[in-house]
Amino acid sequence: MNIFEKIITREIPSDIVYEDEMCLAFRDVNPQAPVHVLIIPKMCVPSTNDITTDNAFLVSHIFAVIPKLAAQLGLTNGYRVVNNCGADGGQTVEHLHFHLLGGRAMDWPPG
Repeated sequence: MNIFEKIITREIPSDIVYEDEMCLAFRDVNPQAPVHVLIIPKMCVPSTNDITTDNAFLVSHIFAVIPKLAAQLGLTNGYRVVNNCGADGGQTVEHLHFHLLGGRAMDWPPG
């Protein structure tokens, strides 16, 4: 069981900001912006490479939740959504997740 599954089952505490039947959002323990939330599907999909026609509805649902969550968190001036895939992409937990970052202007490349 990975760390995100343990957060879903409440074995590990987290600062949950949103939850429904398909996904969970919680504050990152190492925030890279004033607002830094992770949004994860409750069904374990290891990475973006594992999205299929059978589970793509999870991504669609998460992307429908993101604007509502951003509004709830006061990100009225914009935000960034990031997904890391694989070791070279910076993925550290093998469970599909999206970072919602905001509360400051975002640089490019990311900084």
